[in-house]
Amino acid sequence: MGDVSFLVIIGNPRPHSRTATAAVAAARAVADAAGLSSAPETIDLSDLAPRLLAADPGPDVAAALERVAAADVLLIASPTYKGTYTGLLKSFLDRLPGGALTGKVALPLLVLGAPQHALAVEVHLRPLLVELGATVPTPGLALLESDLDRLDSVTAEWAGRVASAARGALRAEASR
Repeated sequence: MGDVSFLVIIGNPRPHSRTATAAVAAARAVADAAGLSSAPETIDLSDLAPRLLAADPGPDVAAALERVAAADVLLIASPTYKGTYTGLLKSFLDRLPGGALTGKVALPLLVLGAPQHALAVEVHLRPLLVELGATVPTPGLALLESDLDRLDSVTAEWAGRVASAARGALRAEASR
């Protein structure tokens, strides 16, 4: 597939988090499985956290929002806190105007502390991305913390299942 801009948004408030590691691994696995030529880039929201709630968040937040606007594919990742994505991720996504993700393919990923939160990726994160206009063509990845020790195999398996649908959605968005 041609040159596609792939951006990973990491919604963990801790820098260098397990969520970041998982998100980058999942994005690389999807890029490889889908035959995307460009390597995924990242925005780690922990770097922007102190400014996200400010009335004037400054140029760093504006630049991050511009990167989202320029991306073709987004992998949106967060740990689960109280059964859903983080407030940090929500604060960032709330800065996007309505419909800001129209024409973009989004892949949701949540890192879970317990299996009872497995539906959170579909019940909470997917609807938020759809509300912003994204095409979410695949099931999200609900990744248990206990599976992080076999991250490469878990993300490769997921990427194998979703690559075809992601490619198809990219083609459909490109033809609009």
